[in-house]
Amino acid sequence: MNVNLAIIEGSKILRSKFVPSPLLDAEILLAKTINKDRNYILLNASEPVSKNDLNNFYKLIEQRSLGNPVAYLTKKKSFWNSEFFITKDILIPRPDTELVVENVLRLTKQKSKINILDIGVGSGCIIISILKERKNFLGTGIDISKKCLNITKMNAINLGVGSRLKLYKSNVDKFNLGKYDLVISNPPYIKTNNIKFLEKDVFEFEPRLALDGGLDGLSEIRKVIKKTSELIKRNGKFVLEIGFDQKNKVINLLKREGFYINSTHKDLGNNDRCIVCTKI
Repeated sequence: MNVNLAIIEGSKILRSKFVPSPLLDAEILLAKTINKDRNYILLNASEPVSKNDLNNFYKLIEQRSLGNPVAYLTKKKSFWNSEFFITKDILIPRPDTELVVENVLRLTKQKSKINILDIGVGSGCIIISILKERKNFLGTGIDISKKCLNITKMNAINLGVGSRLKLYKSNVDKFNLGKYDLVISNPPYIKTNNIKFLEKDVFEFEPRLALDGGLDGLSEIRKVIKKTSELIKRNGKFVLEIGFDQKNKVINLLKREGFYINSTHKDLGNNDRCIVCTKI
């Protein structure tokens, strides 16, 4: 069987299981199987696929048809300008979260050297993307998951910013190290009772710890805002990702902790997703 036929067969299976992007997923999974990129797949449709590779490809197709996300099957995800190593222990980076990076880069155009804190670092995609663009900035990341910190460390080294990023295993409440010019965070913000209504890919496979924001979706956001108000320098900037229906409540929480709201930003789906504010 050649590349083209394998993709057709794979995408048929995925389509029958109502996977949203069957053709694209089949292309990515075949590329992963034969250790090439997707461009190779598209340019070499008549290349034969070995029996062994075909078996491995169908195993990945089966996993995908059960809802297993492509990023977990390929162990990688593109975010901003880089490719990040991913495992099932961390939240898969979303395009909407690039809003945080975008806003930080806009805010720091004139800055030469600042200290940034990332609360709930996950894969490291936000802080690492910023450090790659700003060569003199220093970063600190905290997370309660040791596995997340290990993955962030690996991504930081692979992407050339390992020497400028310090990582600590800590609950946000208990972290008291340093004062920061800028704080960023993408905390869990889904209401506990709404998690079961998320897409199967998310609900069944992504770590609940990275999704669950408590009964009202704000329990982690509250902790992050309170701790940020203690750790941030006066006039320091805070860039926070939020749930689509949380803007007004989060703005009130921020004002209560001494933040001035600079701007709010909508994601690709036109939902409120990011708040930029200043500690006053």
